[in-house]
Amino acid sequence: MASEQVLELTDDNFDAEVMDSDVPVLVDFWAEWCMPCRMLAPTIDELASDFSGRVKVGKVDTDSNREVASRFEISSIPTIILFKGGQVVRKFVGVTPKQTFADELEKAV
Repeated sequence: MASEQVLELTDDNFDAEVMDSDVPVLVDFWAEWCMPCRMLAPTIDELASDFSGRVKVGKVDTDSNREVASRFEISSIPTIILFKGGQVVRKFVGVTPKQTFADELEKAV
């Protein structure tokens, strides 16, 4: 579902790709059956392209990766979390405009 610039994040690789990252990471918690998640997918792909080399962008399928979803108390999807230095910087719930994400990413880099 994601472009090649969007990382597929799992319970197994989440810490290495997100928590230990030396650049900010925008993580989209989603599920295949979630229509708002599908609506947001093109925005996530565009952000990955726009911020390529400065920010990592990844997606966590909450149905397949319940450990990570539980760890960050994901109760609604889509939930998008911006991490920097292994810490949660900002959490967005629901379909959010691209510019809102872009503004937060610019502050984080």
